[in-house]
Formats: sequence, C-alpha cells, structure tokens
Amino acid sequence: MNRADGRAFDALRPVKITTGFIKFAEGSCLIECGDTKVLCCASVEDKTPPHVPCGEGWVTAEYSMLPRANRERSKRDVAKLKLSPRSAEIQRLVGRSLRAAVDMKKLGERTITIDCDVLQGDGGTRTASVTGGFVALALACGKLVEEGVLGSSPIRHFVTGVSAGIVEDTALLDLQYSEDSRAQVDLNCVMNESGELIELQGTGEGRAFTPAEQQELVRLCAKGCRELLAIQKEALGGAL
Repeated sequence: MNRADGRAFDALRPVKITTGFIKFAEGSCLIECGDTKVLCCASVEDKTPPHVPCGEGWVTAEYSMLPRANRERSKRDVAKLKLSPRSAEIQRLVGRSLRAAVDMKKLGERTITIDCDVLQGDGGTRTASVTGGFVALALACGKLVEEGVLGSSPIRHFVTGVSAGIVEDTALLDLQYSEDSRAQVDLNCVMNESGELIELQGTGEGRAFTPAEQQELVRLCAKGCRELLAIQKEALGGAL
C-alpha cells in the first residue's frame, strides 16, 4: 500500500531530538517524530516512595496531552478531577520502561520523575515518550555525575520505543494517526540496546492476528529501535 507521506513500509518518520529544551529541569529534550512532538523533562528529588527498599532509588513518569495537542480540544485531566485511564496506562508504561534502564542501587535514595507532555499528537506519543524520556533521564543522571553526587552513571543500557501495525493487511513501522486510526492490528514495542524486549503491547483492533504476524511486527520494531538508538546516542553525545 502507498503511505500518505510516501514512506517505505519499514521506514521511521523523520526524528529530531533537541536536548536542553527546558532551562530548569535536570534533564530535558523535545522529541519530534514526524508531526508528533513530546516535551520530556527529568526532575531529581532526594527522597523515595515508601515502598522502595532502603538504599535504592526510583524512576517514575507522568504523561499528559495539552488541550490542543489533537485535532479537537480535549479537557485537561485536572478539569476532570482525575487522571484519564489512557494517560494512567501510558505513564505506567513509560515508568516501567525507564526503570529497566537504571541500576537503582547506584542511583541511591533519590527519585527521578520524567514528565512527558504531548505538545502535538499524530500517533506514537507513548513510544516517543519512552524514547525522549530516556534521553531526559540520561541527561539528569549525567548531571548528577558531573556535580559529584554520583560516582558514575546508574544507566545500565539505552531504551527506545516504537510502534508498528497492520493496515490494509500490510505490516507498517511507526504509524502516524491516519494509519493508526484504521489499523487492524496495533503494536507498541520497547527494547534495550541489546535488542531485548522490555515491553510489548499488541492488540487486534479490527481482527485477530497470528504469531507470524506478531513476529513480523516485532522485526520491524527492532529495525526502528536500532535507528532510534543511533539518534539518541547522537543527541546525547558524551553525556553518558
């Protein structure tokens, strides 16, 4: 099938990561994946939640969309007096994904919170939040080392995320909204730099899918994650 933006079936949208986007955050970046734009900020606090073992740190995430991030205005979560189920699901995904990248004992008794705010959504906001959130996290950890708070970075490995799906019975990488909204199958994948899976979310939106189709989608995601890894490393430079 011909894609709306002319990409090949296994091609990412153009990706740009701008670091240091926010002055006051310990780590920040703006990640742009096509027309999807997410601001990711990392904040460090010298305390941990009660459930965290003594001597260890914690990494968590929060996710939200600006009211006009989409084609029509959506109400802010605060206006509804509760977090939307979608936002809650996504921020748990981002938190789990980024915790997998960190040695909590090396981080010590401090919490790093990654705020992911969607400025503009055109599909793939959760995976862009993971990819950009990791960059903000790595920058914050680098600052802790630079300031002498930590002897070395607690980052164990890079983490990236990307989506894939089946549209008109064709497997595609990195769905934009016009594809995602009519996808028969939707899959979100998070991997580390060794190509190991951290999170896999696959849903038959329009039909069931076979194990072979899932393997093909994961293969596409692995290719995308390798390309995103190279972009992350270029953005971070010598920060790690």
